[in-house]
Amino acid sequence: MASISHYFLLVLVFLESHTVRPFCLPGCTCSEESFGRTLQCMSTSSGKILGNLPEEFKQVKIENSPLFELSRGSFINMSTLEYLWLNFNNITVIRLGALEHLSQLKELRLEGNKLRSVPWTAFRATPLLRVLDLKHNRIDVLPELALQFLVNLTYLDLSSNRLTIVSRSVFLSWPAYQKLQWPGCGAEILSSLVLALHNNPWVCDCRLRGLMQFVKSVSLLVILVNPYLMCRGPPSRAGQLFHETELSACMKPLISTPSANVTIRAGQNVTLRCLAQASPSPTIEWTYPLRTWKEFDVLTSAAAEDAALSELVIPAAHLADRGNYTCVASNSVGRSSLVISLHVQPASSSLSVPWEGNTYVDLRVARQTVRGILLEWFAKADTPEEQWFTLSFASEDAVRKEVVHLGPGINTYALDDLLPGTKYKACLSLGGQPAGQGPCVVFVTGRDHGGLDSLAGREYLLHITVVLCAVLLAVAVGASAWVAQAPCSCRWWALSCCPHRRKAPSCPRAAPRQRDGSLRIQAAVCEDGPGPRDTEEEQEKDGEELVWDSSS
Repeated sequence: MASISHYFLLVLVFLESHTVRPFCLPGCTCSEESFGRTLQCMSTSSGKILGNLPEEFKQVKIENSPLFELSRGSFINMSTLEYLWLNFNNITVIRLGALEHLSQLKELRLEGNKLRSVPWTAFRATPLLRVLDLKHNRIDVLPELALQFLVNLTYLDLSSNRLTIVSRSVFLSWPAYQKLQWPGCGAEILSSLVLALHNNPWVCDCRLRGLMQFVKSVSLLVILVNPYLMCRGPPSRAGQLFHETELSACMKPLISTPSANVTIRAGQNVTLRCLAQASPSPTIEWTYPLRTWKEFDVLTSAAAEDAALSELVIPAAHLADRGNYTCVASNSVGRSSLVISLHVQPASSSLSVPWEGNTYVDLRVARQTVRGILLEWFAKADTPEEQWFTLSFASEDAVRKEVVHLGPGINTYALDDLLPGTKYKACLSLGGQPAGQGPCVVFVTGRDHGGLDSLAGREYLLHITVVLCAVLLAVAVGASAWVAQAPCSCRWWALSCCPHRRKAPSCPRAAPRQRDGSLRIQAAVCEDGPGPRDTEEEQEKDGEELVWDSSS
């Protein structure tokens, strides 16, 4: 009998030594808890969840790791998982379908990640979820039907995110809240819900009125983790608590103006004003006939809590500036517009002086191309006999000449195949008037670097810009440019702006740019030969001062 007992003892020792231990990931620890087996991975190096975890786990904790996403199929073998903790990782995205196969999940914690949004429809796969912890993320939007699939959720933490505006409907459509409102019918009766919304940058304007009313009215049904919700904006309400704030209903902008018809003389300054009352505060834009060509300064200020005053400033108005100026105010509720008519009368009743009063021309270099430049101008004449303009272009040696006749309006003309080391002049004149009586642009192309057809030559041409007083000229070929300039005060040009060229004062300024990023010329150039005070020596000196060479 002793030998038989000794034999069975040896068998038990053998079986114990050869028992297969439960699976556990390398670098992680596994343990048995009262509710089942737990996998805990702390500070691991994996950026993704392996899709082959065994089904035996009831709880998985992966924290303080570089985990950056929950991809589709991450938990394909874990249909019995009930608790999933993924706190303090780098999760930025949850893919649609990432929670598939987690039909038994009761608790999901994602604290301290980098989520900007959540695929709320993914919770269709987790009907038993009761706890959802999303605090300390970057969530800035909560859709109206975000909670519709969280039918059994009783704890929701959205604190310390970036929520500014949330609709009251989000929580009114929460199935768990509806159960509290209408218990019975076989549904489980809940005592209360727990909700955390604090430490968000709430903007307390009319759009948050519904949420404020919800928070104030559900104290017996919904427990706020921190009931002292605070406004972060607008500035007039920053620091106020929800229960101390009363918000008005939202309304679309209502626009008014001191005068819908404004009449001035040419050359006078004028400011058009538009007052918009709205809730939330509106944004205001102006549209006018020359907006694509001229940008006027617009000053917008808060006239009252729910009102904004916008002022459009037109300096030295010209006849071409007359027309309808439309003020457009808009907010989340709607938009409204108001038209202000500007009438500009000639500064003098006499039209005997050519180019004065009845004609407006503005010339500029719009941009440079690989082999040339693109000229752009706006021209307008008020009398029928002056409804056409002439653009003349020539090189200094008169080898190349071009003349183009065009009508009024906004026009462009490309000057291509420019030669290196050559001086060019482009002038715009009215009708049959001689070239040079209107605005002109004069420039000298630089030397040929590597040949125009070489890659280095093309690259060189594309990056040359020249900034001079009140003139910004993009040079197409080479590195130097000479520009005949007008005084800095001549920003928008009438044809009578500067009948004679004068030496330009030195006043460098930052190079402005247009909306598309291209450089913009601020003033066209008037030149009709030397003025009475310009000696040949002064002209030569003037030209030397205006030469810029990037190769030197």
